[in-house]
Amino acid sequence: MGPAVVAAVSSNEEYSFSKPNRDGITLLAGLGVQGDVHAGVTVKHRSRVAEDPTRPNLRQVHLLHRELFEEVARAGFEVGAGQLGENVTTEGIDLHALPRGAVLRLGAEAEVEITGLRNPCLQIDRFRDGLLKQVVGRDAEGAIVRKAGIMGVVRRGGTVRPGDVITVTLPAGPHEPLDRV
Repeated sequence: MGPAVVAAVSSNEEYSFSKPNRDGITLLAGLGVQGDVHAGVTVKHRSRVAEDPTRPNLRQVHLLHRELFEEVARAGFEVGAGQLGENVTTEGIDLHALPRGAVLRLGAEAEVEITGLRNPCLQIDRFRDGLLKQVVGRDAEGAIVRKAGIMGVVRRGGTVRPGDVITVTLPAGPHEPLDRV
């Protein structure tokens, strides 16, 4: 397997489940994706705004591994980059194995610190009926397994384009596993 790379980038100025693919996106430190509806210092996800609009936005950037598309295709679901609402579609990196606080450098400048797991909701079934069961399940011990990507905050801004190399810097140990944010 080659290096980890950005497979696609997506953003949307309006609330919608899917995000159109772009030639590039600009990450803004402390805010998220320029022009994306989820960018901001405080929460932007509708359900979280309803709970407490003053909470910090730990979901500025949504990253999802392209390999998930192949996995759900085996179960009969056709999904492409941006369709599950992610900003950055990756290839060649196990995002879910990263610890909280890991920093991903995307391309030459942009850096995203991982805050946790995306908590998939019923909107996934509205997009493709039955898909939610493919991205949320249980392991052998009965613990919930979320496979719909990870979330992060922008630590250093920059432009991100498909084909950009991804490098990982792990935080000092002990490492904390990802949990939903």
